[in-house]
Amino acid sequence: MDMPMGPPLNDSGVDFSNETQAFDFLQLILDDTELQVIGNAYARAFWYGVVVVIGITAIFNIIRMITLKLRLRMAAKKQEKSARPKNIVMRSIATVTAMGRAVAYPRILPAGAPAWFKIPPLGTILLLLTYLAFVLALEFANDDIPGAQQYMALSIRAAWLAVAQVPLLILLAGKNNLIGLFTGASYARLNVIHRWVARMLLLLSTIHLGTACYGWNEFGLRGLEWSTDAAPPTGIAAYAILLWINLSTLAPFRHFSYEFFVIQHLVTFFGFIIAVMIHLPGSAVYSRVYIYIPIVLWFLDRVVRSARYLYNNVRPGRAILETMNGNVTRIRVTSRQVTKWSPGAYVLLSIPAFGFGQAHPATIASTPSSHGNDLIFILKGHGGFTSRILKSASSSSVSDIPEKMAEMQDKSYMALIDGPYGCKHSDFAVFDTVVLISGSTGVTFTLSILLDLAHRASTQRLPVRVLEFIWVIKSTSWIHWISDELSAAYDQLCTAGIETSFSIFVTSDNTLSDSSNDSNNASGCRCDKSLGPCFCIDTVDDDAVVPQSSKEKPPVSSYDSKSDSILPCATLTSGRPSLKPMLWRLLDQADGETGVAVCGPLSLSSTVRNTVSTISDKRAMHKGTGAQGIYLHAEDFAF
Repeated sequence: MDMPMGPPLNDSGVDFSNETQAFDFLQLILDDTELQVIGNAYARAFWYGVVVVIGITAIFNIIRMITLKLRLRMAAKKQEKSARPKNIVMRSIATVTAMGRAVAYPRILPAGAPAWFKIPPLGTILLLLTYLAFVLALEFANDDIPGAQQYMALSIRAAWLAVAQVPLLILLAGKNNLIGLFTGASYARLNVIHRWVARMLLLLSTIHLGTACYGWNEFGLRGLEWSTDAAPPTGIAAYAILLWINLSTLAPFRHFSYEFFVIQHLVTFFGFIIAVMIHLPGSAVYSRVYIYIPIVLWFLDRVVRSARYLYNNVRPGRAILETMNGNVTRIRVTSRQVTKWSPGAYVLLSIPAFGFGQAHPATIASTPSSHGNDLIFILKGHGGFTSRILKSASSSSVSDIPEKMAEMQDKSYMALIDGPYGCKHSDFAVFDTVVLISGSTGVTFTLSILLDLAHRASTQRLPVRVLEFIWVIKSTSWIHWISDELSAAYDQLCTAGIETSFSIFVTSDNTLSDSSNDSNNASGCRCDKSLGPCFCIDTVDDDAVVPQSSKEKPPVSSYDSKSDSILPCATLTSGRPSLKPMLWRLLDQADGETGVAVCGPLSLSSTVRNTVSTISDKRAMHKGTGAQGIYLHAEDFAF
């Protein structure tokens, strides 16, 4: 990859006290005629590596999609155990997949860490470490240029590798994402990598600046370079903007005011692009292709998004607000334009009456086949947009005059929709056993999957044989959010012959705790009301031996469970779920692959991730034991 170069440059015979000789020697150091060619070669090598990784991932994604479609066909033909690999090829693929999942799923959640501090899952960490090692190898490999240009060679190579990151940065940022289309990765997951690519760009820029300055300092030429060349000041300007971009994307700044973050992020990025274009030397004009490409990609993404946005809102939707217990607003949007979306999809919802130009990400809790094709959202009031709509919905529900109250509740607001986006998870209709786990308003994600499965099960035969719906909430009153939807889905699933169970865990409710206090004491549940509202502490040991026979069902907890009068089809339990015995029991009975979806606080999704990984390891999924694999999709509250 390297080019043969002339004899090493040295300072023999140079009088640095003579400004003319010093300037001439500086120009020799800065001569990048050959170094630019080498740097360009390494930048191309970086993109060869990126394309190879995307290509391999795309192949696995295609194989996965074909496998899932075959399951639906086999189920339609009434073949037994359609979610189970049938031949050696499918079993081999399942084994490789299970091994990859065992590595990718675990996630560390440090005790006592602030809410904004998040460590990516192990799979993402390994991918990022591989990415870092690859880039650093390209930067320092074959670093054998002797003489005065040694550090300039490193600096120029780092500059080329840094500029080569910019197209990848844009590809990972777009909502209409080509990498996501090929690999099947969701926008949220690619956005994590997007931020780390920006940090790699900052690292390479630091190496570029640091090695160049060190090389000039070796001969006392740094002051001369800064006074005679426009490149250092423009480079510092670009570096300062890049540094701010990376600092402002850290979680505390990002969460402080998300709307402001988005606006300043776009402005500073364009400032960075302009600064880089000015900084790039005339001797490397062809390096600007790495800047032109991301500009084109960004505009294409904007054109597609704008066209879709205009189509969605040529006839704006109308939103009706309803306040619910738990500082929650239920929003029902009727739109003539947005009529199709997949379970788990989200939109950027804007209601100009509560903030012009502000769009809030919201998961669609309904499906096209439910709620008369309306979009249902359940948003918890935290601040800003969600707080304003909660106050408005509350004021619409506190009238003592029935006529006035009906009039106010029927009031609708113009709603603008950008999307839908998301839906990169596997179709949960292709699994033998489906487990849907959610906490609080994370139920909007799992509810849409549940409603989709219920509707499809009523019209066609699916591979799904068992379905478990688990919802963790703080108060029994929160059940009203979706009680009608859960009842309807339960009836449809049972009618279709799917073994269905709804389990609702209430972690902090005096009413439920008081009514079950005697049975809790009898079972050994510890309840201390001095700590606040009582909720039972699970005393089941997750590491206890779990029965291997499907006929034996280990207790999910040691506290009281009962049916709820609001939702007779659900089992209501005081306390938190003990996920390991519950999942172990379901997996022990599975006749094919199990699909697990979880959405809620980071602590919940991390617990599910680690539990699934532990069970997969202990049961040796698809490794000759007969145990079937687990697919896991985790949606976090983070943005």
